[in-house]
Amino acid sequence: MGETVPANQLKWLCFFIAMAVAVNFSGLFVTLIAPDATLYATIAKTMVLHHNYADIIVNGNDWLDKPHFPFWVTALFFNVFGISTWAYKLPGILFLLMGAIYTYRFAKELYNQQVAQWSVLILLTAEHIIISNNDVRAEPYLTGLIIASVYHFYRAYTRNNFWQLLLGSLFTACAIMTKGMFAIVPIGGAIVGQFIITKQWKQLFAWRWLIAIALVLIFIIPELYCLYRQFDIHPEKVIFGQKGVSGIKFFFWDSQFGRFFNTGPIKGGGDPFFFVHTTLWAFLPWSLLFFVSIFRFIKTGVKNVQGQEWYCISGALLTFLLFSASKFQLPYYMNIVFPFFAIITAQYLYSVSGTKSIKAIRITQAIVIVLMLVVVCALQYFFVPDSFTWPVILLISIVFLLMLFLPGRLNNITMQAVIVRTVLAAVVVNLYINLAFYPSLMKYQAGSQAARWINWHNPQKYPVVQCDESNWPMEFYLNQPLIAMNPDTIKIPPVNTFMLYAKTDIVNGLVAKGWHVQVVAGFKTYWVSRLKPKFLNVKTRDKELIGMEVVVVNGR
Repeated sequence: MGETVPANQLKWLCFFIAMAVAVNFSGLFVTLIAPDATLYATIAKTMVLHHNYADIIVNGNDWLDKPHFPFWVTALFFNVFGISTWAYKLPGILFLLMGAIYTYRFAKELYNQQVAQWSVLILLTAEHIIISNNDVRAEPYLTGLIIASVYHFYRAYTRNNFWQLLLGSLFTACAIMTKGMFAIVPIGGAIVGQFIITKQWKQLFAWRWLIAIALVLIFIIPELYCLYRQFDIHPEKVIFGQKGVSGIKFFFWDSQFGRFFNTGPIKGGGDPFFFVHTTLWAFLPWSLLFFVSIFRFIKTGVKNVQGQEWYCISGALLTFLLFSASKFQLPYYMNIVFPFFAIITAQYLYSVSGTKSIKAIRITQAIVIVLMLVVVCALQYFFVPDSFTWPVILLISIVFLLMLFLPGRLNNITMQAVIVRTVLAAVVVNLYINLAFYPSLMKYQAGSQAARWINWHNPQKYPVVQCDESNWPMEFYLNQPLIAMNPDTIKIPPVNTFMLYAKTDIVNGLVAKGWHVQVVAGFKTYWVSRLKPKFLNVKTRDKELIGMEVVVVNGR
């Protein structure tokens, strides 16, 4: 368990970890994707502009859905660095990297330095981790906070250390204030699962866990206070179509368990196999190895229950099973247990020593790599991104050549070479996605494009009006307030001059009503988070686009 990596291998592993970190930063300046990222960024922006960090306001209305913690952190970064794309994404990426550090520390405690470093490489190159560091929501925060909580609770148990218990409780409270009470499932599942499987019954009822619960309740008081202040003392507010809604009750029950049982105000439909096929692509290029490692872990573990750690498998599988049973399912939910997935996969790869087994894994990963590269080539052929410039081509080509030739220098038949080649393939794929595909794709998110245009072309500071009830890309990127309007309710032309952002057919309808309209800019828009083949194909794309216009409406 205490083995260390030879110095020459350590240098190479650190180099590849640095590459993996870099690829997670490669989407830092890519425009925020609607709806969630732009919504969350707009909430934090509203907090900063109105100096109100207790209330969550959306479209001028009270919003009861997510807890405050990620908005507070984002607002802090906005205050320090200014309101921008990268200032929104940076804290999420940093929390994920904190998760990588704790993944390393936890894997090293449980296994050794080699497994720890491989775990970090696997985590940082998992497909949906990189995607989530571009399309930042709550999950990067949760990923870091949950593995940090488990690590410190593990240390509190093995070292009998109060300060470790305090840190574990603090990170757990932050996780709860990020996503709600369901955040305790992977944390509690990891710790409780270990004790139950190894029959350490007394540890389940140790005083330290009661102290931890008390500390967590103390640390979440800021969240409870804000909910009480915004909702519970205002029963007259209409939330989810009804009055008398308790923010605290929603936080403790409806926001998570209400979704799980489909009894809360926010409902969904579920597929018990949703997270199985989601993991197949979300944990690429490691997903096939992960499923094998789960099978091998359980097969060997039942023969040596007391000699094996069960933290990772317990935290991962309990969360996996509960999410699968839930009626409310989204792909990025599983990110929070990817550190456990990474450790389980890394310890399996470390345990493989036979030449035939390594060869089988090498062939499997070669097939996965080829398929991923084929998808990239197909995307390039059909989508034809205009951001695929020579600097991007050069960078990707260098990494591609490293993928082809560098593993040979590390002895091509070793497991380390297999891992290195897989890591470099993931870097190639995601450099293309973040530097070529996404920048080109976001040009079809007309709300953010129009906001930037208006920022540069509205010296008169005309009021800006939109016809949609919510347009978070425009609201976030616009450097002035955005006003919502329903043109159907306005019977006579307006008196004052303003800028209007609306669909082309709406503008034509206003002209027919006698409005004095001057078209100043045109855009094409698409719901970029719901990609379909007809849009991805450059030959059929135009039919999928909706015309949008920025017009100056001249008053009477």
